[in-house]
Amino acid sequence: MSSLALAVLLLLVLVTLLLAGGIGYVVHRHPVLVAPITAAGTAVALVVACLGLIAAR
Repeated sequence: MSSLALAVLLLLVLVTLLLAGGIGYVVHRHPVLVAPITAAGTAVALVVACLGLIAAR
């Protein structure tokens, strides 16, 4: 694996964690929406599914 691919992978992991943290924080501030862990997990699952489709190409 090239260093560029590793850098892109690291960037995608960081963006995924940032997205999950942001959604978890917003849902935590407004608990009427849904449980924070469920929302963050759903966001992570969505990003992982998209990355899987891209990697399969």
